[in-house]
Amino acid sequence: MFSDYKFHPSSLGLIMTGSRTKEELGETAKAHLMECYVSRKYGRRKDVTNKFIEKGLLAEEDSLDLYTLVKDQLFIKNQETIENSYFIGTPDIIVGESEIVIDIKTSWDIFTFFSTIHKPMNKDYYWQLQSYMDLIGARSAKLVYCLVNTPFKLIEDQKKKLMWTMGVIDPEADEAYIKACEMVDKNSNYDDIPMEERYMEFPIERDQDAIDKAHERVEFCRNFLNQLK
Repeated sequence: MFSDYKFHPSSLGLIMTGSRTKEELGETAKAHLMECYVSRKYGRRKDVTNKFIEKGLLAEEDSLDLYTLVKDQLFIKNQETIENSYFIGTPDIIVGESEIVIDIKTSWDIFTFFSTIHKPMNKDYYWQLQSYMDLIGARSAKLVYCLVNTPFKLIEDQKKKLMWTMGVIDPEADEAYIKACEMVDKNSNYDDIPMEERYMEFPIERDQDAIDKAHERVEFCRNFLNQLK
């Protein structure tokens, strides 16, 4: 049932973690493989969402527009799902004849955006882009973080949560709540910040050794799934 199972690039980091050899699987990898097993055998999918994922989905176009404007180059969202023997996915942007693959991440707020400067490369994103490069044959990739305004729905969700947490009875008369909402608005809108300061890009080169290891891990995970009873 799983001999031809293909992993999505966004989940590759999950199965590559927590092990020192290809014969070992960490708990994170096992948990993800259980989800894969249930999904294929029983047709159920685990619904995982949070405010970070929601903003990424709702503000995807805004991030793409921001990147297009600051780079003064037209970038078109790729709509084609691509697959090979190991992976299946839809890269955000493909430049030229598969020269470069670009993945855009929408930061939740200005604090998470700037926290990426001194952090090591996110391993999940690293593996995601290696698998995208494998899918399209690219030699290089770019991981791009964008800071754009938070959609109205998510701002309202934050204010509702605040009202509940603060035990507010009359939101129009509660001064503390009003001030808190003003800060939510300020932390959700960035039109006052120059566009050039609202994106960061990190180049990633193709690592064929890493891709080969990923292929081996996929095969190992397929065997693991086939042996489950």
